[in-house]
Amino acid sequence: MAILMKISEEGIGLIKRFEGCKLKSYQDSVGVYTIGYGSTRGVGEGDVITQEEAERRLLADLETVEKCINNSVAVELTQQQYDALCSFTFNLGCGALRGSTLLKKLNDGDDDGAAQEFSRWNKAGGQILAGLVSRRKAEHDLFIV
Repeated sequence: MAILMKISEEGIGLIKRFEGCKLKSYQDSVGVYTIGYGSTRGVGEGDVITQEEAERRLLADLETVEKCINNSVAVELTQQQYDALCSFTFNLGCGALRGSTLLKKLNDGDDDGAAQEFSRWNKAGGQILAGLVSRRKAEHDLFIV
């Protein structure tokens, strides 16, 4: 059995940079209530949290992401590849990763093909978003290091 990986501080930094931290709930680009570093679990209109709670929520959400990746990826990864996948999965969800061509190519041993798939995930609500274009480029660049 493969060694279960954990996200690095670099990976957490990447997620924090793109998510930002808001201590009062807001609706994201597709209308989902979000708080802290992109946490959506149990968030409602008008919710407010502390910075410490934002950090706790992030770590709890990352446990779910790590479990998803560790259960879905059948090949060995570098730490950079793993961190890039954590950012991708944190943003899009486990279902998106599991159903992706990115994962299929990765598990088929096609790292280059998998890396090229990041840029395809640049839309929210059917619209290309500049923030997602930037995030996918950063994930791609980290993945290919």
